[in-house]
Amino acid sequence: MKANNRLTIAIQKSGRLNTDSLDLLNRCGLKIRVNKGALLCRVENLPIDILMVRDDDIPTFVMDEVSDLGIVGENVLFEQTVASSNQNVEVIKKLGFGRCRLSIAMSDAINFTGASMLAGKKIATSYPNLLAKYLAEQNIKAQIITISGSVEIAPSLGMADAICDLVSTGRTLEEHNLKESACLIQSQAVLIQAKTPLSAEKQQTLDLLLRRIEGVLKAQESKYIMFHAPKACIDAIKKLLPGCETPTIMPLEGSSDKVAVHAVAGEGVFWDTLEDLKKAGASSILVLPIEKMMN
Repeated sequence: MKANNRLTIAIQKSGRLNTDSLDLLNRCGLKIRVNKGALLCRVENLPIDILMVRDDDIPTFVMDEVSDLGIVGENVLFEQTVASSNQNVEVIKKLGFGRCRLSIAMSDAINFTGASMLAGKKIATSYPNLLAKYLAEQNIKAQIITISGSVEIAPSLGMADAICDLVSTGRTLEEHNLKESACLIQSQAVLIQAKTPLSAEKQQTLDLLLRRIEGVLKAQESKYIMFHAPKACIDAIKKLLPGCETPTIMPLEGSSDKVAVHAVAGEGVFWDTLEDLKKAGASSILVLPIEKMMN
């Protein structure tokens, strides 16, 4: 696998991160031949292969240079590397999806006043390395109980006084009468690479992929805005456009005092923004999503 010049990317073989990773790669123009149950999928239009593996194995695959790249949650990456002597990995791009946080939660009947309340407690987790690091930093001694799944049920079974688990919406905690008490890390999906330089051919493919990823991420964050406005109001309207570069201003046929304005907004465009634009004189406002962007 390493002898050829096809770039390899390890992604989670199932679950939400698998879906989001494949969606990102598809948006980047990769035509992936996905065979159900296959561990290796080929990209038909670029020299890239996709490895479908367990998320816990992705950092190891990259550190050991079995795979050139990996898409993995920061929670998994940090858990694998915080206590490892092998640090042959680096984050080369944050991808913005799979957002969550690793937090400690206790019974919602407890008034959590600080990390000192964890002293002497039993804490169930699937992230023993990150939890141990946090407790050491807080100079707290507690018993770590490692559980591979369903961590949130441990307190109700009398196995633990608290848990340390991933939180996104907090709904699962509420269902088990738990309350988020302390956040250890914020996490999102990231693109990782071994620190060992790639061959020139693979680096060229990676550079192309990174340009396309950047274009997809920019497009997701941006909106295309079109509207009509009086010429006298343009300067005031420009100040209202969120994260906007210089807009394109074109004459409006049949009108000597109005122009058509087209702009790309690099930040969220909310109803309040549209109301402010209207008050400033804009009319016929249209906001469109952007599929791809490249500078």
